[in-house]
Amino acid sequence: MRFAIATLMPIPLLALAAVFGGVWVVAALIYMTGLVFGLDTLIDPEDAAEFPAADALSVTLALLHFPLLAIVVWGLSRGDVAIIGKIGLFVASGMYFGQVGNSNAHELIHRSTRSLHRLGMWVYISLLFGHHTSAHVLVHHRHVATDADPSSAKLGESYYRFVLRAWIGSFRKGLDAERARLAKIGRSKWRNPYLIYGAGSALMILTATLIGGFGGMVAYVLLAFYATSQLLLSDYVQHYGLRRAVQGGKPEPVGERHSWNAPQWFSSALMLNAPRHSDHHAHPSRAFPDLRLSDDAPTLPRSLPAMATLALFPTLWRRVMDHRARKWTHA
Repeated sequence: MRFAIATLMPIPLLALAAVFGGVWVVAALIYMTGLVFGLDTLIDPEDAAEFPAADALSVTLALLHFPLLAIVVWGLSRGDVAIIGKIGLFVASGMYFGQVGNSNAHELIHRSTRSLHRLGMWVYISLLFGHHTSAHVLVHHRHVATDADPSSAKLGESYYRFVLRAWIGSFRKGLDAERARLAKIGRSKWRNPYLIYGAGSALMILTATLIGGFGGMVAYVLLAFYATSQLLLSDYVQHYGLRRAVQGGKPEPVGERHSWNAPQWFSSALMLNAPRHSDHHAHPSRAFPDLRLSDDAPTLPRSLPAMATLALFPTLWRRVMDHRARKWTHA
């Protein structure tokens, strides 16, 4: 039940924060920051019979994502709310959409069921990042831990240099991969999902404008980019400096040593075990409750949210991470 509790609890807090502000904004901020950090320091509860209804939780989270996003946009566009309250709501909701919404969409686009895959796609579209649906599956998983993957950060590369390269690179390479896929199966170029990503994003921006006027539209676009920046920050941390060895002119098979992992229990529950990243790359179709940690895989010195915060300070980040990355790259 930890996954359900961790991921569903912030939803009423954020909705109440958008409607009433005040103490509810503080509560949402505390949940997404201090509470997560504090609970991560506790002993991990037993892992037995974790959560068998993985798809049910993912669908529930995805369906709640859209009304919650609308409520937050409305709350951010209100003229009767103090600016400090709006900033708090923006930060808390952006962290939720970036950490929980992204993790859940990521889970869904790996499902073989078309309806689940498309539901995840629309969550990404609602965050103005629809192309990630294609780029993640067709590019990232194929080229991870090589220079051909825009989402695998190089040793010594700061997050600020990485983020623009990753956004643009994943868009372009995802588009190329979709064009190649359509040509291979003999389908029309008009079946390219990038058309849906673009039209869907325009529809979302129009909806935000109808909800909150020009202010609502601006708030929505900024919120989507804030959430997306956290997705890219997770990619940065989880693959920083790791590279696959070249064997016979080709990269070695993807293994557990090509992703950074974090064992902390509560942030893992909040992000649907996304910090168990090596096992996900080894078994992309494996549902989140079944992902496991390995002793033969790189482990971050702190939780994923804590390391993502550290990554915002490049000098400190390199001091902590560069020697660890070299150890795994040259092992």
